[in-house]
Amino acid sequence: MSDFALNSDTKIYIAGHTGMVGSAITRRLTAGGFKNLVTRSMEELDLTRQKDVEIFFEEEKPEVVIIAAAKVGGIHANNVYRAEFLYINLMIEANVIHAAHKHGVKKLIFLGSSCIYPKLAQQPLREEELLSGYLEYTNEPYAIAKIAGIKLCESYYKQYGSNFFSVMPTNLYGPYDNFNLETSHVLPAMIRKFHEASLKGSEEVLLWGTGTPKREFLYVEDLADAIVYLATRINASEIYEKGITHLNIGTGEDLTIAELAELIKSVTEFKGKIVYDSSKPDGTPRKLMDVSRLSSLNWRYKTSLKDGIYKTYHWFINNYQKINS
Repeated sequence: MSDFALNSDTKIYIAGHTGMVGSAITRRLTAGGFKNLVTRSMEELDLTRQKDVEIFFEEEKPEVVIIAAAKVGGIHANNVYRAEFLYINLMIEANVIHAAHKHGVKKLIFLGSSCIYPKLAQQPLREEELLSGYLEYTNEPYAIAKIAGIKLCESYYKQYGSNFFSVMPTNLYGPYDNFNLETSHVLPAMIRKFHEASLKGSEEVLLWGTGTPKREFLYVEDLADAIVYLATRINASEIYEKGITHLNIGTGEDLTIAELAELIKSVTEFKGKIVYDSSKPDGTPRKLMDVSRLSSLNWRYKTSLKDGIYKTYHWFINNYQKINS
């Protein structure tokens, strides 16, 4: 399959458009003048059902597919719902990627996660570190599913020439994030904990782990901008011919969980103290993406962490009643 350039009339299917990532990509495409967007909610199309996915592709015939649909969560959810995270994510990507191949999709972008990298991989995480060591146990099923998606895209390119490639975002946050304390990632969970502690007049907030692991965070609107930037400028051949399987997307900057907590404490104006429960897992010691390849394509993030947390917190406050119902 030859390289493909998008235009305003290109028919683009965004899988997972109601989630934090998918909705940001949809907004960015709309703002960029793309007028022919195709979406389906989970109620309208169950991506784990192969027959339903085949029928959808036969009827809609999208030219470009962006796979932002996934079952996601933080350390607790990943560790507890291991079978669901592996099965659901495998089924979604296998069904969509295979149907895209069968129905002649001209470009497909699969979104993975930084958890694909080995627990003790060399930092910052270069694309070549994939499969160079063992995974962090708590999110191993999710990581394995995402690695399978990367390898599916690579294999369809190598066997059929399909213009399918993958991108690996760092930790994401922003509007429409998951703020459920049982299943959310660290940053939205902290926003909710500090906000509710302030409402209750609590003297302390209890956080998991030691606060020492280092993490990188990217505002989701910046990720959406990167996805559209790459979709309109590069093709699969430009990735695979460099001997890699995907491109990292991140800021190239990190901070400790304790530093993040202090930042969120400041934004939410919580007046109490922060207490750490060191009996709970920390997860991977450090996850910082090497974004030199993305930088060489002249893309860089725009939103500082503090500004992004402010924006996310205000969105959370404005939607708190719905989130809390």
